[in-house]
Amino acid sequence: MLKWLSLITVVALAAGIAGGALVGASGNAGLIGFTTEVEYVGALWLNLLRMTVVPLVFSLLVTGVASVANAASTGRLAARSLMVFGVLLVAATVFAWLAFPAFLALWPVDQTAAAAFISGAGAAPVTPASPPTIGAWLAALAPGNPIAAAAEGAILPLVVFALFFGFAATRLPEAQRESMVAFLRAVGDTMIVIVRWVLLAAPIGVFALALGVGLTAGVGIVGLIAQYIVIVSVVTAAVVPIAFLFAILWGRVSAGYFANATAPVLAVAISSRSSLASLPLMVERSRDALNVPERVANIVLPLAVAVFRMTSPVANLGVVFFCAAVFGVDLTPDKILVGGFVAIAISIGSVGLPGEISFIASVAPISMAMGVPIELLGILVAVESVPDIFRTVGNVSGDMAATVIAAKGHPASPPSPASSPAAASA
Repeated sequence: MLKWLSLITVVALAAGIAGGALVGASGNAGLIGFTTEVEYVGALWLNLLRMTVVPLVFSLLVTGVASVANAASTGRLAARSLMVFGVLLVAATVFAWLAFPAFLALWPVDQTAAAAFISGAGAAPVTPASPPTIGAWLAALAPGNPIAAAAEGAILPLVVFALFFGFAATRLPEAQRESMVAFLRAVGDTMIVIVRWVLLAAPIGVFALALGVGLTAGVGIVGLIAQYIVIVSVVTAAVVPIAFLFAILWGRVSAGYFANATAPVLAVAISSRSSLASLPLMVERSRDALNVPERVANIVLPLAVAVFRMTSPVANLGVVFFCAAVFGVDLTPDKILVGGFVAIAISIGSVGLPGEISFIASVAPISMAMGVPIELLGILVAVESVPDIFRTVGNVSGDMAATVIAAKGHPASPPSPASSPAAASA
């Protein structure tokens, strides 16, 4: 169903841009006025997605932190796994900080098309705020009123509050903690249901948004969207060789051995776009092809699927960097640092669902924390199915690499004859 919906949404995007461009070229005042009114349908659809962001982010972060804390209590293996996840996430985030500005410098956004889009989106001119002092920034991290912070869209203080709330919850008696986590998990699941409902109307909402953009920007917006797909997909795909590099250097496994073990998993990841769907094969290949002890694979991989998504900070920051380039927002080092922190926190609490469902909830908080308008997200979600393939492939590569690394020092299981290096080369 989701694949067909994605295809229909892409068609709606193209039809909206083309229709808007034709209406604009016609010069018919009546058609232009009608098209302008239809834009409000797109605004309504985008607001329906926005309304889920704050409760979804808070509930996912709290339950994600509780899951990490509970997992860490299972022993040294889980704690070592979490340490490996943290190192890989930070490395991926630093890579994103360096790669996207470099890519956008080599292939800058067409400012004419960007200006036309901003006009079509009805956004007010962006005036970058002067960066706060270090003291003011630190003071603002703790929200004096978490509810007010949520209402005002102050995402970074809300993330900090959610992290404190989650860690404090781990100190409660088990019965109290489990009931609270169950409630917040239900809240998060409810928001996901709402997002699924709203996404059923994605073709209509995207068509209405694209109609307005096409009216003022014409078909020039197509090049902008294609540039976004290429940049985010290429940089996100680069996480795969990074994961391989960690497996080789830190996990002490040969490149050919690791590639042979992960190839079937990557095939499933590409076809399903789901780390969860790839989990059974990841467990099998880790045990039989990578010689990882069964106990290690059975603990590390489910934990990785639950809380570790190596491409999440990369792809999400890529969306924000691209939107900032379109809107002309100057991303100062402090904004980039804040964005990285929020991106890592969001990646821990995000859900293992196809990108179209989690796109707004994952990217909007980072955009808001970095001071980048989110109006473009309603258009970009229509083409998220392409970058989402590379998200999943990078995630399962990171999961396999983390498993190999975490298995170091544990007694190895004897490899099965069918999957040993000798058999593979026969």
